[in-house]
Amino acid sequence: MRRKQIVQPSDPAAVAAMMVMRLYVAGGAPNSVQAIANLEAICRQYLRGNYQLEIVDVFEQPLRALADGVIVTPSLVKLSPLPTAQVVGNLSDKSKVLFALGLEEKSP
Repeated sequence: MRRKQIVQPSDPAAVAAMMVMRLYVAGGAPNSVQAIANLEAICRQYLRGNYQLEIVDVFEQPLRALADGVIVTPSLVKLSPLPTAQVVGNLSDKSKVLFALGLEEKSP
């Protein structure tokens, strides 16, 4: 069995500031594909690599989704930093996603 290697940044401040999120999707459903693309664009623009994202396919892990209380997909859950937050939908409402993540939209 192969073990997953966890890489920890050497700077403790970087660990504390890292955004940890989990996105629940339903396979290749259009809204799920759109949610992934929208979230990746937001992460590229606002988090610049300072995040950890886990994508959970509820078709592959239905019991995990139920255990985590997810009944609608796509659903994004911000785990840290606290407070936690959840956004449901394809994440096309950028201001709503930024608010949930605790980020402010930067002016061009």
